[in-house]
Amino acid sequence: MRKYELIRETFCRRGFIWIVHVVWLVLYGGFWWLFLPNGPEFGRFVFIWSGFFLPLALTAGIFGDDIASGRICVLVTKPLWAGELYICRVLGVTLQATAHFILTGCIVLILHLIMRKGSMEYLGTWLFASWLLFITVAALSTSLSVVVGRTFNSLLILVVVVTVYFILGLLMSSMRQKADTGVLTAFIRYAWPPFELLSKFAGGEYGKYSLIVGRFSVSKSVACVVHSLFLTVVYSLIGIILLGKRQFSRQRD
Repeated sequence: MRKYELIRETFCRRGFIWIVHVVWLVLYGGFWWLFLPNGPEFGRFVFIWSGFFLPLALTAGIFGDDIASGRICVLVTKPLWAGELYICRVLGVTLQATAHFILTGCIVLILHLIMRKGSMEYLGTWLFASWLLFITVAALSTSLSVVVGRTFNSLLILVVVVTVYFILGLLMSSMRQKADTGVLTAFIRYAWPPFELLSKFAGGEYGKYSLIVGRFSVSKSVACVVHSLFLTVVYSLIGIILLGKRQFSRQRD
């Protein structure tokens, strides 16, 4: 029962969380209604807004608020293991994301049936890629919330990601004619949240996604999914270790 309460708390801990979901869903519907995008165009829109911005909104201060208020001392008590608290928080956010993407697909399907315009080609793959990116970013943000006060974990990720991509973009542009940029490309692809890999996975750049094995398409697609899940596990383990080792105070910051 306590685990259920901890999972449910991820939705109820802040009053604006349900508003975030509603605003995002309205945003998807408005984008489809106004621009009549095809599947990949709408998929890329959802990929950025749901895969990156949504987890930042839902995990802002997910531990930082409890640590700052001293409430974390009540939560991190026996027989509750600190890692169990972390897992329940991430699981709660993941369940929110799952319901969110299901509703997104239903809204788009209804609009598609009503308007008889636009295309839903590859939309399911884009939604799955967005879900994978969501849980990866959510795990990273949750782990960062253990050591960063209040809601600054999400703000820090946003600033760092935008800054790093901007700097790397400039470096790759300037080095394109001078040297091989393979090292920079590998850094972006493997040592960072898997924006590139999952966008290529959803965009079909690795071949058609079906049970018929086409030129390594299945193996490459599976590799993208496994890599994303591996990063999620790594980010989560770091957060669990930090949460278990940190000393907390009941005094408010």
